[in-house]
Amino acid sequence: MSKEEMRRDFGLSTTTYIVIASMVGTGILVSPGYMMASLNNYAAIFGLWILGGLLALCGALCVAELAAALPRAGGEYVYLREAYGPMPAFLSGWTSFVIGFSAPLAVAGYIAALYLLTPFGLDKESGHLVQITGAFIIVAITLPNLIGHRQSAWTQNLTTIFKLVLFVTLVVLAFLFGEGRLANFAQGQAIREVKLGTAATQLFYVMFAYTGWNAASYIAGEVKNPGKILPRSILLGTGLVIVLYLALNLVFAYAVPLGDVGFDNAEQVPRLAVENLFGARASSIFSVAVGLAFLATISAFIITGPRIYYAMARDGLFPSIAGRISKKGQVPFYAMIAQSLLAIIFILFVKEFKNLYQYASVGLSIFAMLFIAAVYILRWRRPDMERPFRVPGYPVVPAIFLAVTLFMTVFAFIQWRKPSMYSLGSILAGIPVYYIWSFFRRRREAVEAGDIKN
Repeated sequence: MSKEEMRRDFGLSTTTYIVIASMVGTGILVSPGYMMASLNNYAAIFGLWILGGLLALCGALCVAELAAALPRAGGEYVYLREAYGPMPAFLSGWTSFVIGFSAPLAVAGYIAALYLLTPFGLDKESGHLVQITGAFIIVAITLPNLIGHRQSAWTQNLTTIFKLVLFVTLVVLAFLFGEGRLANFAQGQAIREVKLGTAATQLFYVMFAYTGWNAASYIAGEVKNPGKILPRSILLGTGLVIVLYLALNLVFAYAVPLGDVGFDNAEQVPRLAVENLFGARASSIFSVAVGLAFLATISAFIITGPRIYYAMARDGLFPSIAGRISKKGQVPFYAMIAQSLLAIIFILFVKEFKNLYQYASVGLSIFAMLFIAAVYILRWRRPDMERPFRVPGYPVVPAIFLAVTLFMTVFAFIQWRKPSMYSLGSILAGIPVYYIWSFFRRRREAVEAGDIKN
């Protein structure tokens, strides 16, 4: 097993860009449309985005404490290992590989391809062209990230800046020159008619869009001065994204009447908004720009996820090849390849991406509760641990996150039964894998020690 360490080369800007790029992903393109079709009330929609932003901030504060105290590659895998032991930590890494990164990476590739092909009418020419294009995009973004830190930082910074400029420009131009209608805000059903269970499950779409507030923790082992930079990057990135998301939802409401949105066109609400505001030609240009901008999200997934498998391999809980880093580039080369391959399998063989979206959301929420609870566990078990940053408002802030997330998870199993059960099944499938892997690891170690013959 490799014991090589990766260099601490990432500074505040790249670390913050990774947080922003991880958060500003497919969620802000897809979630507003699904929420408009399901809730049919803008007051409820904005209320959920504000609540989601507060939850993301609570989670970010908790992760900032954990990341500053345990600045190692691997993110929540490291926190769960320290708080609960190897088996829950393994399940966290297993879930990250299958649900947390590979599935969202597939969704990001698919949505990027969809937006790139739609202006040319190619999204409907072939049932598989979008999937094939999405797979090609994942390969194209994986390659420069395999070369090394400098190429990863350059790719991440450039694509994230492009994405931010695109969305900020849209917000400014929409209210200065766009042909929207303030009357749209009053459309739809009365808020008293919005069902609690529907609102709870729609919060999953919001939280999926906000997913990424913990992204900097995955590269904690490669960040300069992590005690200061990690909390700053996590909180700065999360705060900026909350403001951006609220502004973008105002644009969508200003531009798109609720009656124009159904589940058949929910994924195209941002493009429809630009078409209503500025015309069909501007919509086509925007669609291509969005497809290019989401290369930043794909790059962020490719950078962050493999650091978990790298950390697991170093602990003997993942194939040792995932713990190897390239000598020249100092990146977890094989772990990055494995994740991209699984994402390509998802993108080529999953037929309904809405189900994949729900599947990933439920699994991510279950483990979010576990690693936020690790703040309590580690405060109790290791009170003398050095904590350069502490959660303000402790113990209330983690409790708010846990209570709301548990509430929405319960409703997800009621209203999204099949995707939720698949997600839970994928997590539980990791338990026998852990014990089988542990058996063979102990046997291999015994053989190497000479205690038993091979």
